[in-house]
Amino acid sequence: MALEDQIGLPHRPWNGRRNLSPVTLLVGCLFLWSAGAPPTALAKAQHNTQGAVRSLHYAPHVLHWKRIPAHSILLKELRSGRVLFEHDIEKRLSPASLTKIMSALVILERARLDDLATVSKNAARAPKTHLRIKVGEVFRLGDLLKAMMMVSANDACLAAVEHVGGDEAQFVTLMNAKAAALGLSDTHFSNGCGFDGPDHYSTADDLAKLSEVAMRNATFRNLVKAEREIITPVSGYRAYVLHNTNRLLGRIPGVEGVKTGFTSKAGRCLIAKVSQNGSDLLLVILNSNRRWTTAKSLIDYGFRLTNPIQ
Repeated sequence: MALEDQIGLPHRPWNGRRNLSPVTLLVGCLFLWSAGAPPTALAKAQHNTQGAVRSLHYAPHVLHWKRIPAHSILLKELRSGRVLFEHDIEKRLSPASLTKIMSALVILERARLDDLATVSKNAARAPKTHLRIKVGEVFRLGDLLKAMMMVSANDACLAAVEHVGGDEAQFVTLMNAKAAALGLSDTHFSNGCGFDGPDHYSTADDLAKLSEVAMRNATFRNLVKAEREIITPVSGYRAYVLHNTNRLLGRIPGVEGVKTGFTSKAGRCLIAKVSQNGSDLLLVILNSNRRWTTAKSLIDYGFRLTNPIQ
């Protein structure tokens, strides 16, 4: 399946630093003084261009965008910690099924993959995306994790959540405790699978931190990079085929996950980790109508910055 229409990238991406000669500084200061601005303004501008790594989030034209195509974006290089692009990364938004990253992390920390979980009536009736698993079916917890992370199956998610927490409310308490322990101060969960709610929110910044922690877990990494799996309940013979909803897998070299999400309030969301030529990019996109095109453009842009052509 082809990605959406491509967005061009500059041949020489700006690296956020530009040295100004003394003559340029003098001319600039005289110009600003004549315009009524204090001569310190140009020096301040030079300092800003040489300052922190967060220097590109007011430059959508670098990516040939007329407007930023998402409510929130964060692109960073993980090895250096350098932020390559950001837009409203501290804005609280509905995270949709990106919530399942936290759910999976809590499940992996508190249970075993070979635990057996029985599907409750509540789990079988989960709305929206689901596998249509049946009440009373018994699954290995590892298989439920595959379903919730690869295809965002809410019935599988609720079955896993109830198995580990006793019920969803108790599990959500564990999620929020984990968020607090990780310092995710702009994150709060009210359910385990990502349904919209006034008290269910996160930010691109917090979700990036959460994803970094989750990707250090080898089992989690294997879950989110799988393109296709088949699971069966231990209590029956019906097979469920899982195709990962992350379209970047297998289409862009080095993609290792992480998660897609969608609700009417959250819009289309994506967290992606990509490794190429010694660089590790982490991308968070919240509420974008063109997440695949946007992701492709930002990934290309990120590698141009981190691996410039000599």
